[in-house]
Amino acid sequence: MAVGLFLTVGPLALAQSASPPAQDGLLRSGPPTWDANRDGIFTCDEWKTFADRTFTLADRNRDGKLDKTEFLTVQKADAALVDADFGYFDENQDGKVTRREFVDKPSAFIMRFDRNSDCRVTGDELRAATAPKGPQGPTERPRDRFH
Repeated sequence: MAVGLFLTVGPLALAQSASPPAQDGLLRSGPPTWDANRDGIFTCDEWKTFADRTFTLADRNRDGKLDKTEFLTVQKADAALVDADFGYFDENQDGKVTRREFVDKPSAFIMRFDRNSDCRVTGDELRAATAPKGPQGPTERPRDRFH
């Protein structure tokens, strides 16, 4: 079963200027592919479905828990999860990540880009988050009337 790659391809092209700003790490390879209905809107429900499939793939011994060795499969299953921290998902710090602990964690992608907190990331929200922010670096201080 193909899990899908979270950040490799997607239906939404992000506009870039001639000198693009540093790409957001969560969009390093494009928007997520877990958009189940391919409408370009990334929802919490779609994330949970994707997370559930990923957990099933990683739970090799089918005991309903991931140990650190099994968690390596999670990190390899998706580009966005490559830096996932086992301890972040292991809420009770018992050395195991249960399906609930894994699936119920909010998506870092949705937390980062969902500007209106409706549990949906739209193309407009992605474009707004990745648009150039204007000149970078220090600005010249205005001179007072004595200088």
